[in-house]
Amino acid sequence: MNVTIDTFSGFCWGVVRTIEIAEHELEESRDLYSLGDIIHNPMEIQRLGAKGLRTITVADLDKAKGGMVLIRAHGEPPSTYKRAEELGITLIDATCPVVTKVQERIRKFYLDGYQVVIFGKKEHAEVIGLIGQTGGEAVVIKSVQEIEKVRLDRKTVLFSQTTMDKPTFYQIKEELQKRIEDLVVGSFEDEAVEFHAKDTICGQVSGRDKKIREFAKSNDIVIFVAGRNSSNGKVLFHIAKEANPRTYFIEDVPELQAEWFEKVENVGITGATSTPQWLMERIKRAIEEKFVPEPAAV
Repeated sequence: MNVTIDTFSGFCWGVVRTIEIAEHELEESRDLYSLGDIIHNPMEIQRLGAKGLRTITVADLDKAKGGMVLIRAHGEPPSTYKRAEELGITLIDATCPVVTKVQERIRKFYLDGYQVVIFGKKEHAEVIGLIGQTGGEAVVIKSVQEIEKVRLDRKTVLFSQTTMDKPTFYQIKEELQKRIEDLVVGSFEDEAVEFHAKDTICGQVSGRDKKIREFAKSNDIVIFVAGRNSSNGKVLFHIAKEANPRTYFIEDVPELQAEWFEKVENVGITGATSTPQWLMERIKRAIEEKFVPEPAAV
């Protein structure tokens, strides 16, 4: 049995940057809070927790009064920065630069009088930060069916949560173009923003679509490793499973099942942009130790 880790899997550069910032601060001082789970992977949260990182919510922000708080890659709304300043908290801002740019774009269009529509999940941390740029007025939709929430008589700009899927984004764009005369699609092209179809989905996330399909097809089975709360993980898992129905979602070693590996020659391991490399390596070792058959006796 051959067990291979997808070379294109693992942390995106935004997550790498956030983890490096957290580890640097933890080396300087063990008194560091993360505002929400630093990433959507429980194993990595446990690892950093052992180094002293404590997780709190916005509602618990007063517990960190006078202390140091890390803003994770997802970003935060302006209200969080204001509250932190009131509490004398030192913020370590690890917001992914891609997310920061989307926030800036959204704020610009909102101040210019546009209705802001965001393709994303309303409860997702990144989207909460994006909505905050509009004073809570942005319209969030996650499917074509939810377009009915959008006012059709206003000039409108469409943006996306950075980890959503491109096909649905473009379906929504096309439907809005049929119904809204003055529609702009958010772009990173220049300060004026180009008036053409250019989404704000992270290139590192969307670029994995094709590669993960190819990887899934090239293996008999695929072990997909991610935290169950990972939005990106859910998207990539479904892409892998479409390409190879024998794709199995796990968070860690104990979820591996022996029957998955019966009469299997090639096993592929891949994961989300929030899945650490060390965890995939651990799962690879476990598969090789537990499920690779012994050579037949001569």
